[in-house]
Amino acid sequence: MGKRTGTDLGDRMGKHATHIVWDWNGTLFHDIDAVIGATNSAFAEIGLEPITLETYRELYCVPVPRFYERLMGRLPTDAEWLVMDEAFHRHYSTHRLGCELAEGVHALLEGWQSAGRSQSILSMYGHDELIPIVRDFGIASRFVRVQGRTGPSGGTKSAHMVRHLAAMESVDPGRTVVIGDAVDDAVAAQDAGAYAVLYTGGSHSRGSLETAGVPVVDTLAEAVGLAGEIVL
Repeated sequence: MGKRTGTDLGDRMGKHATHIVWDWNGTLFHDIDAVIGATNSAFAEIGLEPITLETYRELYCVPVPRFYERLMGRLPTDAEWLVMDEAFHRHYSTHRLGCELAEGVHALLEGWQSAGRSQSILSMYGHDELIPIVRDFGIASRFVRVQGRTGPSGGTKSAHMVRHLAAMESVDPGRTVVIGDAVDDAVAAQDAGAYAVLYTGGSHSRGSLETAGVPVVDTLAEAVGLAGEIVL
C-alpha cells in the first residue's frame, strides 16, 4: 500500500467534493526529455536505432513490451524485455535529475487543496523511488495518498487504480477525475468508475490521446478547470 501524506481532506470534506488522481511521470513531473534520453540510451545498448520525441509519442503504449513490438516488428522475448527494462530505468535515474515539475503545478495543487477538495498521486513509477521525489519537491502535503508501483514494471494501471481508490474511504470513484498523459490513464479511470482528462505534455501525441474518447487538453490548468466542471 502507498503511504498517506498530509491531512486527509477527504475525511474532512466527505464524498461530495471532486477528487483528482494525478499521474506523475509526464503529468505533474515534466520528464519527457528524460524518458526519450533514457529510451535512446537503452536502445544503444541493445542495437536499436534512436527515436525522436514525435515517434515516441505516436508509438508509445502499454503494456510497454507492445511499444517495443511496434519498434522492433516483434515482441521482445522475456530475456530481452528484462534487459531493456533494466537499461531504461538505469539511464532514467540519471536523466530525470535535471527535470522539474510541469508549469504551474505548485499553484494548481495549492488552489485545489485550498478549495477543500482532495487529490492523490497514482504512478506506475516505483513506489520507493516516487515517495522521496514528491517529498523533495515540497508537495507531499497536498495529497491524501501518494502511491507508486509495486511489483514488475511495464504493465497497465487499471488494477492499481481500483485499489488506489478503494483505499481512500472518503473518495467516491464516481466523483473522481484522473488526470494523466496516457491512454492507459483513461482506461484505468473507466475501469475504476471514474472520469479522465488527458494532457498532451507527456508520452502521447494529441491524436493518440483522442482515441480514448475523453477530454484532451494542452495545459494542466485546463485539466484542473475541466475536473471542476465534469463532476457537478
